[in-house]
Amino acid sequence: MSAILYAHIHKESDRREPLFAGEESHARLTALRAGAFAEAMVPPGHAERVAFLRAAGRLLGYWHDLGKGSREFQKYLLSAEEDAHALEKRGRVDHSSAGAQHAAKQLPGLGTLLAFAIAGHHAGLPDWQCEGESGLKSRLQKPVKPWQEEVPPEFLSATGLPNSLPCPAKGFSCAFLTRMLFSCLTDADFLATEHFMNPDQSDLREKVFPSLADLAEHLEAHLAKTFPSAATEVQRRRRQVVDHCRQAAPLPPGFFSLNVPTGGGKTLSSLVFALKHAVCHQQRRVICAIPFTSIIEQNARVYREVFDALGEGIVLEHHASLDAEDPTVMGSRLAAENWDAPIVVTTNVQFFETLFANRPGRCRKLHRIARSVIVLDEAQALPVDLLEPCLRALQELVTHYGCSVVLCTATQPALEKRENFKIGLSHVREIIPDTAALHAALRRVRVEVAGKLTLEGTAAQLMAQERVLAIVNTRKHARELYEILRKETGGEGCFHLSALMCPEHRTRKLKEIKARLQSPNAPCRVVSTQLVEAGVDIDFPVVYRSLAGLDAIAQAAGRCNREGQLEGLGITRVFQPAESRFLLPGDLKQAAGHAGEVMALPDYQENLLSMAAIEHYFKLHYWHKGGELGEGWDRNKIMYCFKLGDTLANPFLFQFRQAASEFQLIEDVQEPVIIPWDEKALKMIQDLRAQHHPEVKFLAKASRVLQRYVVSVPRRERRALEEAMAVETLHERFCVLLDRKNYSEETGVIVPKEAYCDPEKLIVS
Repeated sequence: MSAILYAHIHKESDRREPLFAGEESHARLTALRAGAFAEAMVPPGHAERVAFLRAAGRLLGYWHDLGKGSREFQKYLLSAEEDAHALEKRGRVDHSSAGAQHAAKQLPGLGTLLAFAIAGHHAGLPDWQCEGESGLKSRLQKPVKPWQEEVPPEFLSATGLPNSLPCPAKGFSCAFLTRMLFSCLTDADFLATEHFMNPDQSDLREKVFPSLADLAEHLEAHLAKTFPSAATEVQRRRRQVVDHCRQAAPLPPGFFSLNVPTGGGKTLSSLVFALKHAVCHQQRRVICAIPFTSIIEQNARVYREVFDALGEGIVLEHHASLDAEDPTVMGSRLAAENWDAPIVVTTNVQFFETLFANRPGRCRKLHRIARSVIVLDEAQALPVDLLEPCLRALQELVTHYGCSVVLCTATQPALEKRENFKIGLSHVREIIPDTAALHAALRRVRVEVAGKLTLEGTAAQLMAQERVLAIVNTRKHARELYEILRKETGGEGCFHLSALMCPEHRTRKLKEIKARLQSPNAPCRVVSTQLVEAGVDIDFPVVYRSLAGLDAIAQAAGRCNREGQLEGLGITRVFQPAESRFLLPGDLKQAAGHAGEVMALPDYQENLLSMAAIEHYFKLHYWHKGGELGEGWDRNKIMYCFKLGDTLANPFLFQFRQAASEFQLIEDVQEPVIIPWDEKALKMIQDLRAQHHPEVKFLAKASRVLQRYVVSVPRRERRALEEAMAVETLHERFCVLLDRKNYSEETGVIVPKEAYCDPEKLIVS
């Protein structure tokens, strides 16, 4: 070869990264990282699978940039006026089709899996076939610039890859393997590029965290110090739950169920199990996936209180408010987290949409899910009509990638296989040996049916109580009910909580509420959306709950007589809003209807939250739905996107882009608005304004700080704020509220009425 081939050129310093030459070449570094990431996805003792994954990862690293070896690309790279690496990601240059074609030719059939990953390592995993020429089938046939004579032969060989797949030869399993290998490649490529383009940022990633064994030991010390005695029956039962979690931890990896009533201490008990189980089985991290952002805030705060003394970064809180996923913006990609932390707290939306994503920004963290203990809090909150793909993905993680899954629930386990629920999970082991006895011992509430109530009628009943919590289904209902209550009482002891208030604001309000509840004879009336239903540690003698699914009603009841300190049972009253504008839509309306059916049955009047009543509810709402609708557990036919072909030329007919587009846990797209709520937020926003070309490190810091000040609103509502010139956008990603008249210290963001878009979803990102 007459000249050195380059992978990247740093325009400011004119530093040049070799593509193939030397130990520090881009292809070699990417191959080593991708191979290491891939082989680490399976636990020790699986030599054949490890050999396949290591070899596949290395070949992806060697081949992903083969197209850069053409003379045309090298000319382009040397002459480009701006960083060519950024231009590659904007789709201006196709250098990936060459490597995809090489993989398919070198390894007929099997190589197509690698071709998917190589072809999509900048733009995202493609469909096999689609309109236009972006499908993999078309790209494998398109003309590419000559490159082979420019590439050293050692990088072209396919030797070393075993013939047998490390998973069953079934469509979904093979597609899942492809996405996991794609994750290894994209993360390795990103980190190798960062090592050259931004070595200072790269050095910051070299963190050394305490071992999971150290974290487990520290947690035990924290529990012994914080809860030295069990003075009440509730506290004694919580201690029993922790003991059962310790005893179950050595059991072999797989599926587990932690069925503990609300107030039974699931947050720390599940973490005790997860850390000890991970230590026993050489798993790498704990991932807690949670349906509600409010629970993430509380759980992450609880975990940080335990572990912050051991150093920063141990607990990573990650949800979609400020998630940087735009692969066309280099800074956004660099600021994105890749879940390299011992404990990750995230949303169901972030977790499951990642499992079906096709974009590099989301898929980078996939390989780090392997060999994790995954705690699904309130597991029954998964959307019924996406259950089949969700459960199949969990099954893949447990069967082939060394994961264990803990299904946490305060009600009846909903995801286990049954005669009328064929897609359910098999071999789920219960951590608590006698859940019925635990539920009976922790019963602290009586549920009453209050019938239909108007807005004014609901307010009147709330005013008749000195201390009461009302939980409603929509933000609009919460705001209107609170305004009446405040007007009638003069506002003394009245509080409003909803996701229209930024997390820092909600936290401050919750502190005020808890302080008032600790003060004798101080009235405290709270109106909230369902964000307080799980994970929020508040305790009222009386709770009102707008009609919803029976599992949601059980969660609301968990805020009633939570510590069991009343002489008798607390009271939770379920009412149906009389105004049609407050009724739930779609599946949520159906869940409420099924709850109403169960609550009307004489068998359950004595205890509307008994395990038998909850099971009856799930039979109606969950397990029978697939049979009623035919495709009821796979609404958008995600599973049909992963079919096998019948020839070596068409071996895998995977539609990755289509599946990613169709798999949406939330149909109503939410967009973030940052609230300059206190001095800390104002200072960070001012710093953002002052930076014309901020460094990646600064953007990442801003994202972390401002996440506590984000309110997610439907896209239509954010557009209305933009049209009213009430927001500004900084650095193409931080949408900041400018006009404080659009934010109330009582109720949060005020959206122009003509744009109001409701109701609030039960599952939020």
